Amino acid sequence: MSALWPEGKDFAFSIFDDTDLATLENVGPVYALLSELGFLTTKSVWPLRGEGRPRIGGATCEDEDYLAWVRELQARGFEIGLHNVAYHTSSREQTIFGLDRFRELFGHDPYTLANHAGCRESIYWGSARLSGMQRLVYDVLLRGRRKGQFEGHVESSPLFWGDICRERVKYVRNFVFGQIDTLAACPPMPYHDPTRPHVRYWFASSEGPEVRSFNAMLSEANQDRLAAAGGACIMYTHFAAGFCGPEGLDRSFRELMTRLSRLNGWFVPVHRLLDHLLETRGPLQLGRRQRARLERRWLAHKLRTRGTS
Repeated sequence: MSALWPEGKDFAFSIFDDTDLATLENVGPVYALLSELGFLTTKSVWPLRGEGRPRIGGATCEDEDYLAWVRELQARGFEIGLHNVAYHTSSREQTIFGLDRFRELFGHDPYTLANHAGCRESIYWGSARLSGMQRLVYDVLLRGRRKGQFEGHVESSPLFWGDICRERVKYVRNFVFGQIDTLAACPPMPYHDPTRPHVRYWFASSEGPEVRSFNAMLSEANQDRLAAAGGACIMYTHFAAGFCGPEGLDRSFRELMTRLSRLNGWFVPVHRLLDHLLETRGPLQLGRRQRARLERRWLAHKLRTRGTS
């Protein structure tokens, strides 16, 4: 599978950083290390602060110092992605305004989106990620843990923006799996799911929402496994979740990323990795059996680990 990757690289690696709780102080040093080691990854943002109270907040692009830093990251080659337009639920009109603001700030519509847990306009989220028996199992077993309904794809809802999503966002994250080789866990990605037509292409990620789980996923053995398989890893994480403390960067994180940087990997932002797969393999449409396999695999992982995404 290594023939997939450009420049004679053995494998591909990227990170999608959900912006929850992020500030210049707690994620700035993380990105300084990534830049130093040659990793170009994807940093998500909230273009708007809005007026509501967040369940999970953090800095937004209305903070001038934070915005200047994010734009500097973009100039260095990092991708800026979207984590919904604000850290709380937004109406259709607010979502369109936030997308316009994103384009004004960064010169283009977002290539990638990850739904934010605190936003009811999240698209195909909660039980809407699943079909048939998998949805029934999810609803029964996770009853009481659900954080409300999500309506971004519901055409009768004032939160609907599915038509806008399809027009202006290329890739949306869905399933997160407990293995280092994301492409092996989700071979068709990026894929289109005709039963969820308001998303152009879906992609998956590997589990690592905070520093301990991230480090566990990126263990030396897993790094070697990924390189030997010639696979692709897109890590899901929150760089504000313990990666940088009062004494600086987490030591294990620094050591693991330094080791990974010395392997023959293709270290690019999420959308470049996905664009490459799309260009070399063509657009893939998810069939019923493939969908059921992915849904069962993700549901089993989520129930086993109580994963966050």
